[in-house]
Amino acid sequence: MEPQRNKTAPDLSALRIQEGARRGGKSKWLRWFAAAIGLLLIVSGAVFGFKGRKPVVGVAPVQVETEAREVLLNASGYVTPRRRATIAAKITGRVTQMIADEGMHVREGQVLATLDESDARVRLDSAKADREATAAALKDLQVQVENADRELRRTQALQKQGVSSTQALDLARTADDSLRAKITLTGEQIKAAEERIRVARQDLDNCTVRAPYTGIVVSKDAQVGEMVSPISAGGGFTRTGIATVVDMQSLEIEVDVNESYIARVRESMPVTAILDAYPDWKIPAKVRTVIPTADRQKATVKVRISFIQLDPRILPDMGVKVTFLGDEPKGAQGSAARMLVPQTAVRSENGSSIVFVYHDGAVERRAVRIGDARGSNREIVAGLADGDQVVVSGFDGLHDGAQVVAKP
Repeated sequence: MEPQRNKTAPDLSALRIQEGARRGGKSKWLRWFAAAIGLLLIVSGAVFGFKGRKPVVGVAPVQVETEAREVLLNASGYVTPRRRATIAAKITGRVTQMIADEGMHVREGQVLATLDESDARVRLDSAKADREATAAALKDLQVQVENADRELRRTQALQKQGVSSTQALDLARTADDSLRAKITLTGEQIKAAEERIRVARQDLDNCTVRAPYTGIVVSKDAQVGEMVSPISAGGGFTRTGIATVVDMQSLEIEVDVNESYIARVRESMPVTAILDAYPDWKIPAKVRTVIPTADRQKATVKVRISFIQLDPRILPDMGVKVTFLGDEPKGAQGSAARMLVPQTAVRSENGSSIVFVYHDGAVERRAVRIGDARGSNREIVAGLADGDQVVVSGFDGLHDGAQVVAKP
């Protein structure tokens, strides 16, 4: 006999997982996995890209100190420009605009100041009016001479017919010649008027004071409202200059050398100059010329010295001390030339001084022996050679043999 089933038991056949729900769960898990893999690839690429990027460092060349040469002579003097001019107006006038100011860089032909041009403009207008009036008179004379020509021809015809007298013919010819002479005179008067216009325009242009060359204004010598004149007008109320302009590219050194030692000085010999304002800065220079005359009272000869390379710190009238150097190193064996590098190039590691030397896209860690400080530079007694380039910035993560990108 077949057993009786429990009618209250649940029907499990109705519990099923839908096919779409099964696929959706699997797809969601795959999307999360793909996103994780993509993020890992991006991070890995960034890390490898960062590691592969070469650091950028600043480099500077090693400067060779020239004191290894024999010192022949010491002297002192001042920085002087070869071109220094106090700019003055060509005419006497009142300043209406003052453009120049101390420290201002000016170009050749640039306006420095303007003077009152009212009188010059009136003269120009008057000269133009005279030219127009003379030109109008010329037209009237041309009309009159045409009439005189006709009158002369009629008189000649009547005189041939015996109707007119010889006197009437002479009078007609004289009137015609007189008018032609007046036309010639009027033409010359027009030329004279044109010249007066040119002079008036020049007077008007003279009211504008311009820089004769490129340089820097070092002195402002006039103010708006003051009278200026190219010559001294007496008293203290008239200026003779507008501004003083110095050509900074013509700066040089002028020293007085005792005539007993002038035989040691020759053209183009090397010189080391030290400005009183920068006692730690040695400036390379050379002798430009020896002035061929002596000062009888001081028993000295002037020597002019040119800077090898100008610098904005060099200013006119600065005091300077110069050392005339020989051509060869002193001593039979010579002194080892010392090197100068920027202070920032020298690093300290474990009590030792090192620098990083740059060469062909890589840096080399090199131990050096340092000397005294020379302003913003440091003297290197040993460890470097002429022509080396040292790293002065960008030391983060730098090590011996690192590949770098150099910038000056």
